[in-house]
Amino acid sequence: MERTPPNTPGAAGDPGPWNPARLPDQSGRTMVVTGATSGIGYFAAEQLAGAGARVVLAGRSPERLRTAEAAIRSQVPGAALDRLVVDLAEAASVAAASAALAGLDRIDGLLLNGGSMAMKAAETTAEGLPMQLGTHLVANVALTAGALPALARTGEQSGAPARVVHTSTGFVDLLRRPVTDPLRTSGIGVVAYTRAKALTEVFGSELDRRLRAAEVPVLSLVVRPGIGVDARTPHRPGVRDRTVPLRRNPYTPWAQGKDAAAWPAVRALTDPRAQGGEFYAPRNGVRGLPVRSGPRRPAPPEHVDALWQRFEELAGVAVPVPAAVRPD
Repeated sequence: MERTPPNTPGAAGDPGPWNPARLPDQSGRTMVVTGATSGIGYFAAEQLAGAGARVVLAGRSPERLRTAEAAIRSQVPGAALDRLVVDLAEAASVAAASAALAGLDRIDGLLLNGGSMAMKAAETTAEGLPMQLGTHLVANVALTAGALPALARTGEQSGAPARVVHTSTGFVDLLRRPVTDPLRTSGIGVVAYTRAKALTEVFGSELDRRLRAAEVPVLSLVVRPGIGVDARTPHRPGVRDRTVPLRRNPYTPWAQGKDAAAWPAVRALTDPRAQGGEFYAPRNGVRGLPVRSGPRRPAPPEHVDALWQRFEELAGVAVPVPAAVRPD
């Protein structure tokens, strides 16, 4: 019996297994990855480059961007890479990066992975926003607004929808109630982080609804990476080696490396069968191959329009996609 190759639909409509070692060819496509200098962002960029994509590495430090680029080239000789400096905690830097994205010839995928992992709840952005809210949500709303025209143009010209992929966390399921006030944060760093990610899921879901209603050829998808830990992550020079402090994690015995934690985002960006509004995560929420589920409703519908308006106000932008009538 002839076997169906990985990552291609089966003869009878069976989607087949997802194989991260044999990604669909990404030649000619351009992917932008924020937080690309370490962890999940770095490995997503490396995997996308290995599949043939041109990858724009976005991060705060020019030096670390150069290090990440060199590390990727050590694994993927001849990789097509560009660098984009952006500090997600400074509105001026985000605005400059948004303008740079708007000027790209094409963007097939935007992975919004960056954000502060400093868990000091008192930290704020340059504009005084809570650090977790500012870097994990507000900056990404602004980057999306800047990149969306290029994404839409790419989708129209290529005949395949471009994609915006939002990185969330399984901790969102632990929240007792939906987040309806962005500025109501927490004095506990991990809770503030989780609330920001819950709002990220609201933004990703509503963005897809509006894009779909306006028939814009761009998909919006949400991913949760599971648990990725340094101790299980492959070494890369200057990215994960003796020079980089090891972050200890109590979940290490059950977790995966950050290379595997990048798989949900990479699948969302490259799976030709992906549909807008889908959600990718390991089946058990912790580790393993990414599986997809249908759209989720991360906030009560009656709160979403007000939240969207607040997101735009905080980011100082208007996301260029029209509002859509919400079904009853």
